[in-house]
Amino acid sequence: MIVNAEPDLEVVGEAIDGIDAVEQAGRAKPDVVLMDIRMPRLDGVEATRRLVAVDPQRAPKVLMLTTFDLDEYIVEAIRAGASGFLLKDVPPEDLVDAIRVVAAGDALLAPSVTRRLLDRFAQLPAANTGPAGLDQLTEREQDVLRQMARGLSNAEIAEALFVSETTVKTHVGRILMKLGLRDRVQVVVLAYESGLVHPGAT
Repeated sequence: MIVNAEPDLEVVGEAIDGIDAVEQAGRAKPDVVLMDIRMPRLDGVEATRRLVAVDPQRAPKVLMLTTFDLDEYIVEAIRAGASGFLLKDVPPEDLVDAIRVVAAGDALLAPSVTRRLLDRFAQLPAANTGPAGLDQLTEREQDVLRQMARGLSNAEIAEALFVSETTVKTHVGRILMKLGLRDRVQVVVLAYESGLVHPGAT
């Protein structure tokens, strides 16, 4: 009801479990899949992994919805290829905004989820080596990556680095390609897990 009430959004299918979700997505070719974490027969993380594995570049964007903001679900969902993570108590207007955000190719995490992720990474020991592919990035691309990891938008990165927003978009595209990542959420996780960025750093 919430989604269909929006003039630019349409529900093209509803699934009863994870296996049904994968099958229906294969037929309906949706732009965005709202995926529950806990489902019968196949959980949302594995269903997301299967959707993305078929064709990572053309797979639908997956927005995870759950009542459980547990760290292991958040990290596993992102690693599986999810582009967003929201708790089910999110206001309706925020839900439809989130659908539009991930449909446009961006990614988002609920504020409480972001806080928990940063707290989790703050407890990790500093990594001695960077992630695979990091050495392929230019110095400027590494600068952009650090700003992305801190949650800055393209416009904010452009202002911080004194470059145009178009230049930032180009750098972001190259970073995702070189590191084999799908979106900004995965950039954030990689940057913190590798120790490239530390919680609280400015």
